[in-house]
Amino acid sequence: MNAFGRKNGMGGMGQRPAFGVARPMKGGSEPLRTTPPPPPGMDEQFPPLPEHRPDANDEALARLAERSNAIHEPDKGPEGFEASVHKIKEQVLPRLLERVDPEAASTLTKEELSEEFRPIIMEVLQELKITLNRREQFALEKVLVDELLGFGPLEELLNDPDISDIMVNGPQQTYVEKKGKLQLAKIQFRDENHLFQIAQRIVNQVGRRVDQTTPLADARLKDGSRVNVIVPPLSLKGTAISIRKFSEKPITIDMLRDFGSMDDKMATALKIAGASRMNIVISGGTGSGKTTMLNALSKMIDPGERVLTIEDAAELRLQQPHWLPLETRPPNLEGEGAITIGDLVKNALRMRPDRIILGEIRGAECFDLLAAMNTGHDGSMCTLHSNSPRECLGRMENMILMGDIKIPKAAISKQIADSVDLIVQVKRLRDGSRRTTQITEVIGMEGDVIVTQDLFKFEYLDEGEDGKIIGEHRSTGLRPYTLEKARQYGFDQAFLQACL
Repeated sequence: MNAFGRKNGMGGMGQRPAFGVARPMKGGSEPLRTTPPPPPGMDEQFPPLPEHRPDANDEALARLAERSNAIHEPDKGPEGFEASVHKIKEQVLPRLLERVDPEAASTLTKEELSEEFRPIIMEVLQELKITLNRREQFALEKVLVDELLGFGPLEELLNDPDISDIMVNGPQQTYVEKKGKLQLAKIQFRDENHLFQIAQRIVNQVGRRVDQTTPLADARLKDGSRVNVIVPPLSLKGTAISIRKFSEKPITIDMLRDFGSMDDKMATALKIAGASRMNIVISGGTGSGKTTMLNALSKMIDPGERVLTIEDAAELRLQQPHWLPLETRPPNLEGEGAITIGDLVKNALRMRPDRIILGEIRGAECFDLLAAMNTGHDGSMCTLHSNSPRECLGRMENMILMGDIKIPKAAISKQIADSVDLIVQVKRLRDGSRRTTQITEVIGMEGDVIVTQDLFKFEYLDEGEDGKIIGEHRSTGLRPYTLEKARQYGFDQAFLQACL
């Protein structure tokens, strides 16, 4: 007798197969197929694995072994000519400060200060019995002026157009990003106090502060570059400064296409989306080019529209005449007076904007932006950190739930589906290139799930000998759901042709 009250062995219906074992069906003249044939015109669900290449396996294992056995040398400071100028600067600077009034120097431009400094520097060099050639004199003048009026050793990096990111990890180590790759910069600061003074100089320019009581600060430079500062005791290697530089020349969608970020059809679709006032969310990871994409899309805004941008640290550089940037305010020393992004969004609704653009949404202000998109501010845009369009929608739901808004999740999903038209996914690939990997439409709701469809996707094909990713952007061939919005502005045929 088994556990179900039946006798083991033969039963009334004959021998029963063991649990989980299927008997083949009998009958018919065709031989039994172990796997069903794939439908005509369709690939198999599980395509065969690529042919095994022993040389590729050996190469991958060799790379792993090289990385695990690598010995990293300590960072070296400036060498050669830079080191000699740096050493002379340390001797000249204290004597120079004795002869210069800092308040008077701060009123002069760098060019005027260089003219005033030249004879004083020559006097100091004669006192120290140091002889320099013309090249060394010019280099010394520049270094001293940068030290007094600029940001010291950072000035050289800020003036290099090929550098997109500067990461200072304490006074002895600075990394830069060039063409998507990180490399060590040949600059050093005198000591921690020197670096801390430069960090204070940066944040003081925008009315913020950084010290042990407020060891975190977001700021910006005059050219719009974004700066983050974190100081001890939070940073254990000393003051850390992260600077995200932006191109002085405005980036357009055509330029992104020429860089290889997208193809012609994607560029056309994005131009039409910006001109047709579609609500767009730009999704991507850190350093993937979200802000650059937002700046490029802003070029398609009609010059007659009033645009408001809202950010924690103003870094957007819109290319429109009627543009008003707004910036949040941190709390004062008493912890009061803070103005958040949510406060600015609510206030912006009273300022008669045609579009509201958020630099980045991180919390409950997401709900306020969705409300704006639904109340006559079509064409609003924002950026958001996520790795895919589906994750982007999930993050938006979670950010609204983080706030104090007491509404069910289904209502939040419905609000997102009704508000957002397009999600543009950007990604920084491992070769350092930035690509637009997906353009996804938000169609609506099906039950409790937000329904989306991809219009374009980037497909990885191979990797070149130089390490560059080889791939292509492909249209999915689906009829766009947002075609009606494009029709209202006369772009329906062009939009349909770009997507098919």
